[in-house]
Amino acid sequence: MTHIPLRMCIACRSMKPAPELIRFIAEKGSDIAELDLHKKKFGRGAYVCASMECIKKAEKKRCLERHLGCTNAKELYRQAEGCIFE
Repeated sequence: MTHIPLRMCIACRSMKPAPELIRFIAEKGSDIAELDLHKKKFGRGAYVCASMECIKKAEKKRCLERHLGCTNAKELYRQAEGCIFE
């Protein structure tokens, strides 16, 4: 049996297995964040559920801006919406 790490969604604050979430990262000292589809990049990470509801909630609450200090959050929310397969 393998260990699956749990991560918290920054929008709904629920704990879910990391593979079920979308990850965003920001490098130290940078105000530009990016989508990390393969979950392998280094940097401070923030996770959002892979649902339209949580992405909209994160956008409304400005979660990425607060957690990562990024200036390109609107672009990231649009990219995340493209990653949903519901």
